[in-house]
Amino acid sequence: MLGVVRTAHPAAVEIGAWDIWQWRFDMKYDFFSALKSIALLFVAGLVPLAVNAGEAGHEHHQHETIVEGETDPHAHHRAMLNKPAEAAKSTEVDLLDRTLVDQDGREVKFVSDVIGDRIVVMDFVYTSCTTVCPVLSALFSQVQEKLGDHLGDDVVLVSVSIDPTRDTPQRLKAYAARYQAQPGWIWLTGGKRTMDEVLDGLGAYSPNFEDHPSMVLVGDGRSGEWSRFFGFPNPDRIMDQVKALQAARQTAAGG
Repeated sequence: MLGVVRTAHPAAVEIGAWDIWQWRFDMKYDFFSALKSIALLFVAGLVPLAVNAGEAGHEHHQHETIVEGETDPHAHHRAMLNKPAEAAKSTEVDLLDRTLVDQDGREVKFVSDVIGDRIVVMDFVYTSCTTVCPVLSALFSQVQEKLGDHLGDDVVLVSVSIDPTRDTPQRLKAYAARYQAQPGWIWLTGGKRTMDEVLDGLGAYSPNFEDHPSMVLVGDGRSGEWSRFFGFPNPDRIMDQVKALQAARQTAAGG
């Protein structure tokens, strides 16, 4: 039995220590995987959810029930859900201009084509994730709305797969559609070795992708200034970073 999970919350929703309002979530899961994700988010105090039965064509990642004596592969994710997001911190990244593949199956250069001289908001997800990735993607959907006409022009959203072996362009495109991703929100996958190198340069590589940290990078491809959030930052805090980079550009241009 398959179901559709829909979330709508017009009031404030707390992510970590901050509020996110107008939370919207549209995911398709195996019904039981969805229930597990709902329970996790509800217990963490993140979102009240309503479940509507429906059909879904999404191939899901089956998670086994944890029994006594076994290790929970998502223990780190559950801890992240209960931890307030940290303030953005200045960081250094090593941008590798490797050839990757976007959600439309097009080969793109990570630096030359995707980042360029634009301002970038980047997260790291995988399509079979049922814990923090849906939260990050829903958060990015809110950022997309706030960017408005700036999206794809001087600012891009980039979601990088940390499970490239399974995350084909087709799977990324289907996943992106659940969050109403518009042009200017780019989803990337590629060969395992290449992706590992790119992720390592970004400080986002984890030997076990299921235990990856929840993080968001905000940077300027022109100035090389980057900041890193750990946890689930409020979309307004992300927008503050974007606006600060835009203001710095104007100052540098003498505007």
